[in-house]
Amino acid sequence: MTVPSVEVSEVPADLPAGKVLLDVREADEWAAGHAPGALHIPMSELAGRLGDLPGDSEFYVVCRSGGRSARVTQYLNANGWDATNVDGGMQLWSAAGRPLVGEVEGAEPEVI
Repeated sequence: MTVPSVEVSEVPADLPAGKVLLDVREADEWAAGHAPGALHIPMSELAGRLGDLPGDSEFYVVCRSGGRSARVTQYLNANGWDATNVDGGMQLWSAAGRPLVGEVEGAEPEVI
């Protein structure tokens, strides 16, 4: 099965209504640095939190480098959602100079 994918540059800086950036990294990765406005549901919790996904939305799915997000994209698409993997993940997001916010007080946001 082919996983629909986009480059970081193809993800709109300001997501239009109905589009969601879904970050599936673990809590420590999220806290270190994530995209502003992203929805955080770790891959390990996704199956139990499908009700947290906004209905009638299209998802850009992101992780650190693209592996986990590709699996989540495949899962979501197989179960009725419209999802696209973000190739290169947060590593390429950061390298492209896209904004990051973190939750670690006093630390610069970073991708770990």
